[in-house]
Amino acid sequence: MDSISFFRNAIVSILVFVLLHTPCEAQLSPSFYSSTCPNALRIIRTSIRQAVSRERRMAASLIRLHFHDCFVQGCDASILLDETPSIESEKTAFPNVNSVRGYEVIEAAKREVERKCLGVVSCADILAVAARDASAAVGGPSWTVNLGRRDSTTASRSVANTDLPGPFSDLGTLISAFANKGLSARDMVALSGAHTIGQAQCFLFRRRIYSNGTDIDAGFASTRRRRCPTNSGDNNLAALDLVTPNSFDNNYFKNLMQRKGLLQSDQVLFGGGSTDSIVSEYSRNPRTFLSDFGNAMIKMGDIEPLTGQNGIIRRICSVIN
Repeated sequence: MDSISFFRNAIVSILVFVLLHTPCEAQLSPSFYSSTCPNALRIIRTSIRQAVSRERRMAASLIRLHFHDCFVQGCDASILLDETPSIESEKTAFPNVNSVRGYEVIEAAKREVERKCLGVVSCADILAVAARDASAAVGGPSWTVNLGRRDSTTASRSVANTDLPGPFSDLGTLISAFANKGLSARDMVALSGAHTIGQAQCFLFRRRIYSNGTDIDAGFASTRRRRCPTNSGDNNLAALDLVTPNSFDNNYFKNLMQRKGLLQSDQVLFGGGSTDSIVSEYSRNPRTFLSDFGNAMIKMGDIEPLTGQNGIIRRICSVIN
């Protein structure tokens, strides 16, 4: 054997050794369940459509549930875990308690999937698919969901309290919170557009509507005060989009340009800052918004998933097997 052949064979042997002894990091794929549970997406879609048809507000709740999951430990369904002696449930974190909804809808979809494919489809993937199907059910965009996430065996109330942006956040805080998850300012504005549907509780916007500030339309503030007194009605609900509260459209951005954002964290997107131009663009071009929203949801759904041998497939989403 000449020296060139010797070195070539040696290099091949080294590469084979490395490949055989390096853990394979599984990748998310839209076709992940094509052979193991080919009807999974259809089953989930049917379940989500039924839930939204019973209560249209549930569409917004399911999108928010996925968002609140992904921003804490990645998209691992940790938000669905109940409190135990060893688990600090994220359900009781300040941004979630008495606010986040839809847990029972995900559990119902999971039960239907389990009847056909026992122990195959993760709760994390059901959350991601449910958000997409909820959007489509109210006239919003659809997108291709990458699949193959696995479920966590842990949760973190403390991370939920620190990493989830709040309704009183300023623009810089919002941009930083999303950047920390690998999402751009444009992604953040597009995802905020989910507030074109859904509702907020009075105590979350009371300070804004009684502020007499220059960043809120006086007539809009007056209208909102009717259902949100200064000293009562904390849980009274108001639509995030007063104009078309049940339709997934770009009116949210038109509202911001008229100083009619309900939450402080909404209005800061259009208040003389770096995201004004994005809000203006989305208000003029609904197709651009819908496209960007779908793309941003894909990016958000890819935040730190558990794959391969990491995590588990929960049989019931609220508990560890």
